[in-house]
Amino acid sequence: MTISTGEKNAMTQQGGRLEDVRVLIVDDDRDVLESIDAAFQAEGAMTMVAMDGDEAVKICFEDPPELVILDVMLPKRSGFLALEKIKGREDSPIVIMVTANEGRRHQAYAESLGVDDYLLKPVPLSRLLDVAIDLLEKQGDED
Repeated sequence: MTISTGEKNAMTQQGGRLEDVRVLIVDDDRDVLESIDAAFQAEGAMTMVAMDGDEAVKICFEDPPELVILDVMLPKRSGFLALEKIKGREDSPIVIMVTANEGRRHQAYAESLGVDDYLLKPVPLSRLLDVAIDLLEKQGDED
């Protein structure tokens, strides 16, 4: 597990839309992972990263985030199998799946497992951030 909090102090002084929100980013493409990580940190999020499904599930049980950005195609355990474990609890985090797979069956399956949103790659980082913030705000309204 890698916790990315570098430069967080400078960012939180400005305040961000995700200030102090714990976010787990899961993708096996290092460039994608780093881009999403940087974008969420820039909004003040406290980020953790994982590059496979097993690590993602482990983090969710040991150090639960409020939000998970989850790729579908992952080594060791697919995003779907990880989603099943992550969303299988009462206090499960919000999960946004991000995938290049355009199949409607996959989206329907993810929805049946409780995914909160399903976005197709390439997704602009600004859109991903907006969706995350909207979902967190809706959850806050329900609490």
